Amino acid sequence: MDLGETLHRHGDVIEHVYFVETGFISAMNILSDGHPLEIALIGSEGVAGFSVVLGGKTSYAETMCQTEGRAYRMSAEGLLDVVAQAPVLRDLLLRYALLFQIQVSQTAACNAHHALEQRLARWLLAAHDRSRVAQLSLTQDLIAVMLGVRRATVSIAASTLQRAGVIRYQHGKITILDRVGLENAACECYEAVSGEYRRLFGKDAALPREKPFSAASVQLRQS
Repeated sequence: MDLGETLHRHGDVIEHVYFVETGFISAMNILSDGHPLEIALIGSEGVAGFSVVLGGKTSYAETMCQTEGRAYRMSAEGLLDVVAQAPVLRDLLLRYALLFQIQVSQTAACNAHHALEQRLARWLLAAHDRSRVAQLSLTQDLIAVMLGVRRATVSIAASTLQRAGVIRYQHGKITILDRVGLENAACECYEAVSGEYRRLFGKDAALPREKPFSAASVQLRQS
């Protein structure tokens, strides 16, 4: 998967599904004015295009690769054939569909009620969990789109987290210095989704992460 590659566009017939191995994908709603807004992230815990299992034919969201990575691609028809023969796989996909719905609902509540610094912390944690890379190259404009805010406010929120000592923000790069501190800086939405993941897939399950408390860098480039 290439950085910025679009896998599904809104309204397109879903011809393939993608089982993510590395990197992560944003699922975005495209508003009537053409502006995208992120509703969920998909990493190696999930499948892009899973709605075909629920009877969907076309993509409601646009799915775009936020990092370079790898995924296994399978035809939608082939997946449906396998699911019909494998009840265990169908059960896993249905549980993931529920988790995705929970993530979308929690993101909507978060965007409406929580401070930008908390939302940025939540987003960085979710990106770190799924990225499996030490550094992510992302424009400030892109993160602003993901959070539904103006670009200038991304820098303000990052500076606030830097003063708290949980990240270092310098020369367009964000480095996570204190993973636990960043979790404390985030709103309850991060743990709400993570907790549901553990409940649905087992108490020992955890969203994929490169190293639990290691520093991870997020590159913020000027567009």
